[in-house]
Amino acid sequence: MKLKITLTALILFTLCIVNAQETTETKFGKGILNVVAKDSSWSMKFATRFQLLGIAGWDINDGDYGKSETSFLVRRARLKFDGFAYSPKLKYKIELGLSNRDISGASEFTNNAPRYILDAVIKWNFYKNFTLWAGQTKLPGNVERVVSSANLQLVDRSRLNSRFNIDRDIGVQLRHHFKLSEKFLVREILAVSQGEGRNITTGNLGGHQYTGRVELLPFGKFQSKGDYKGGDLKREQTPKLMLAATYDFNADAVKDRSNQGSYMETSTGLYETNISTIFVDAVFKYKGFSFMGEFADRDADEAIAIEEDGTPTGDIVQVGNAINLQAGYLFKNNWEVAGRYTNLNFDAVVGRALEEQYTLGVSRYIAGHNLKVQSDISYTTQDGDASGLAYRLQFDIHF
Repeated sequence: MKLKITLTALILFTLCIVNAQETTETKFGKGILNVVAKDSSWSMKFATRFQLLGIAGWDINDGDYGKSETSFLVRRARLKFDGFAYSPKLKYKIELGLSNRDISGASEFTNNAPRYILDAVIKWNFYKNFTLWAGQTKLPGNVERVVSSANLQLVDRSRLNSRFNIDRDIGVQLRHHFKLSEKFLVREILAVSQGEGRNITTGNLGGHQYTGRVELLPFGKFQSKGDYKGGDLKREQTPKLMLAATYDFNADAVKDRSNQGSYMETSTGLYETNISTIFVDAVFKYKGFSFMGEFADRDADEAIAIEEDGTPTGDIVQVGNAINLQAGYLFKNNWEVAGRYTNLNFDAVVGRALEEQYTLGVSRYIAGHNLKVQSDISYTTQDGDASGLAYRLQFDIHF
């Protein structure tokens, strides 16, 4: 594996040297390489991006406010390929993660191999407004998760997302849209997936996962797909709104957060239970002001994992609910101020305290989301008592 990675890196480096003196018409943020076959039978765009993150945190329970824990890391480093094959109606996307955070999570169920592949999906517009997706990609869950990490309004996603999202999985999705009026747009998504998350090599371990989502856009489309981008960088001149709801059912799930989290193991195998997740979210934008609201709720048939004799294993499905409210305003000089409130309320069986987090962020968009500097500070409480204070500073560049 290391040899293959080294050879690939050498090939890319050699290509860069060979073409070092050539110029390209590609603009910044639109990909490093854009190729279309002479006969228009295929195309490919290659892009790369990375995020550099610094964090300082204080445990404000110990009374030593001057002592902080700091870390610096490459938060994300990605390679992305997309285009069409044979026909513009048959599109594809491949995205690879290279940072430690991107490839972590190896286990016996991923053949103990790094999880390089984020997306590998084909999108076939086979009939009018119907498009079939097949492969590994994000499920149609909460809006915050589907927003690319390259296009976030704050340094990173909320605690609601980290605890309740359904992330990526491998399977098929059927997508359709229609209009109720000249502007009122409705989008529907149905997905059937494996149910254990991305890069699984052992086949289906429990049952399958079924996801349905409906999105209502009463005032029409957002500019440049702005309903799935943080902030109102396009400064919508008329109000734009998206209201959406998702229902996800994971039959015989074997992880404690549906298709995410840890495997629930017993002495004889894996514990299985049905897990349901509901998301309701809204996005609003108008003249630089943006708002995003999310509600998540997770339930399970039997939340406490048990052995065959009824003895608890110690694993518990992370059942409960959460609310995330986020708003910001983009000034005309491309500085933005944003705030976020997140509330996590787990059921009593989980044994976790009520958690609230308040975040204030400032961003400077140099070239939109493609080149930006973001910082935020978060104050966290547990059961109403002060818990932690954290400051983050991040630099993003996306070619």
